[in-house]
Amino acid sequence: MILFVNACVRDGSRTLRLAESVLDKLGQEYESVELGSAQPLPLTGERLAQRDRAIAQGDLQADILSYAVQFARADTIVIAAPYWDLSFPSLLKIYTELVCACGVTFSYNEKGEPVSLCKAKKLIYVTTAGGFIPERNFGFDYIDTLAKTFFGIGETVCFKAEGLDIEGNDPEAILNKTLDETDKKLNV
Repeated sequence: MILFVNACVRDGSRTLRLAESVLDKLGQEYESVELGSAQPLPLTGERLAQRDRAIAQGDLQADILSYAVQFARADTIVIAAPYWDLSFPSLLKIYTELVCACGVTFSYNEKGEPVSLCKAKKLIYVTTAGGFIPERNFGFDYIDTLAKTFFGIGETVCFKAEGLDIEGNDPEAILNKTLDETDKKLNV
């Protein structure tokens, strides 16, 4: 199962357009999490206690664990997140906190090292930027580190279209070039 995590909140999102192309090329049905409409709640002390109780009781049907359970059973994950403030929209950070649930998406071994409980072998991160993304892409770097450290996802790839709002640049040409790159990297 492909899980599509959509952190695009603007109408006409170029990131969403690029991500939808990637999903089409993968050619499979997918489940979608629309963060803009779902508006997941951040983890407060009360919500952390609620999550801890659900995990301790083995209640994987608890609402507080729904994102983590869905994430753990996905075979491939596609995340669409525009490049905002050197990272991504805050809704994606809230989502990652909900997904990082010890006992659902990962556990710890006797040495204190994270052990994945996820099925996914591949994560595709899609982003666009009006300007240029510096060498350190904090949004992708963060997701990449989570994927490899906690979730055991060995293959991560970032598709990015940048410089879209710079005067004199042709945003359509830039998007089309990125779409061509997705064809090559996805082997379609």
